[in-house]
Amino acid sequence: MSNKSAGSFIGGLLLGSAIGTITGLLIAPRTGRDTRQLLKKSADALPELAEDLSTTLQLQADRLSESAVRNWDGTLTRLREAIAAGIEASGKASLELQQPESEVTTKSTSSVSEHNL
Repeated sequence: MSNKSAGSFIGGLLLGSAIGTITGLLIAPRTGRDTRQLLKKSADALPELAEDLSTTLQLQADRLSESAVRNWDGTLTRLREAIAAGIEASGKASLELQQPESEVTTKSTSSVSEHNL
C-alpha cells in the first residue's frame, strides 16, 4: 500500500470511528446521566488519541520525506548527466559549424569512401 493510501486509510478509519461513536451514543438506550459519563470519559481520552494520531502522522511524513529525498537525488543525477551530454553535443556542433566548408566536404567524401571499401 502506498504512503498516500495508508494516510487516507488512517484518516478514514478515524473519521468513521468518530461518526460511529457519536451515532451509537445518540441511539443507545441509556439514561442521560450514563451517556454524559460516557461522553466525559471519551473527552478525557481525546488528548491521548490526538497524541497517537500526531505520532502516526509524523512517522508517515518522515517516510514520505525520505522517499522524496531519494527520488530527488536520482532526478538530480539524471539532470546533471543530461546537461553534460547537451553541453558536449553543443560543443561538437559548434566545432563542425566553425570548420570551413571544404573540410566538411572532404570529411564527408572520405567517410563515404571508407564505407565503400
